[in-house]
Amino acid sequence: MAKKLVIKVTAGADAPERCSQAFTVAAVAVASGVDVSLWLTGESAWFAVPGRAAEFELPHAAPLPDLLDSLLAGGRVTLCTQCAARRDLTEKDVLEGVQIAGAQVFVQEALADDTQALVY
Repeated sequence: MAKKLVIKVTAGADAPERCSQAFTVAAVAVASGVDVSLWLTGESAWFAVPGRAAEFELPHAAPLPDLLDSLLAGGRVTLCTQCAARRDLTEKDVLEGVQIAGAQVFVQEALADDTQALVY
């Protein structure tokens, strides 16, 4: 079993089921003791902004703010540099604990030994 899990979520409110699946898998992995790195890209980039996760709704799904809180507490959450720039987001705009990094860091994480990468 992979000791590390890198998850890139590209969907937000535009594809709520796919978005929720990514956050759920990441949170369950953190709760299971897996080293998790969640990357917010595309429309999911908005969830790096305080209050935006609370606006997300999907019936029969865990609340996104709860999932995000567990990821910030037990894993790593990274906002894509280009995605942030396209939305005029800087480090002062995002939740505490969210880092901003680019593709080089994602590739480095995804190709590390004992790592499984998933894209939603």
